[in-house]
Amino acid sequence: MAVSERSTRCALVTGAGRRLGRETALALAKAGWDVAVHFNRSVDGAHATVAECQALGVRSAAFAADLADEAAANALLPTITQALGPVDAVVNSASLFEHDSAESFSYALMEKHWRSNTAAPIALARALHQHIRQRRDSGEAVAEGVVVNLLDQKLWNQNPDFMSYTLSKAALEAAGTMLALALAPLVRVVGVAPGLTLTSHMLSDERFAQLHQLSPLGRSSSPGDVAATVRFALENRSITGTTLLVDGGQHLQRFERDFSLM
Repeated sequence: MAVSERSTRCALVTGAGRRLGRETALALAKAGWDVAVHFNRSVDGAHATVAECQALGVRSAAFAADLADEAAANALLPTITQALGPVDAVVNSASLFEHDSAESFSYALMEKHWRSNTAAPIALARALHQHIRQRRDSGEAVAEGVVVNLLDQKLWNQNPDFMSYTLSKAALEAAGTMLALALAPLVRVVGVAPGLTLTSHMLSDERFAQLHQLSPLGRSSSPGDVAATVRFALENRSITGTTLLVDGGQHLQRFERDFSLM
């Protein structure tokens, strides 16, 4: 089947009101993609992202959804297609990141991370697969869809901090392999695993700069590095069922604690 003749592709980026989601949305807009900007609580940030995408000459709109809610996650892609038309890609960037350890672990926090970080990306991948299949069944000449899941170099360099978060991302990495098999040939599934990329309230700027240098290359990933890798994964039609680590080699070193607690 020939590739779609549409001149502009459309990507849904979850959590695009802030941090890596926002950086990814803007990078895709600069590359000519229309962008559906998902948000949960970052209302102002999402609308700022939309405005910047539109200023780059592409179509963009904001869509609210609590991805921990199954019905909301399932309704998101159909809502977007009604507003913006066909969607070609989903970038699962939204992520819950709350601290726990073996001592403080609870079923409730594990389930909270699982719903947001694992179940929602699977639901959105399934929705994209159904959407691509419907478009092909209707006679549209369309290329395969693409799902990119944001993971974490922590999966290849484990420590005991943020246990529920890490388990949810490990499950998502495994789901990526399973989905790549289950959804082929209509949808590709690729993981992108950044290293320490952005600071947080738990790190001073000085400490972040020091930790960012702890890698074989002397620097971890920048937001631009991660966004460029997401775009590469979306546009390289030979990649599926694997993860691209973008961390300056941090996964090759042993860290006894999470960066935020070092």
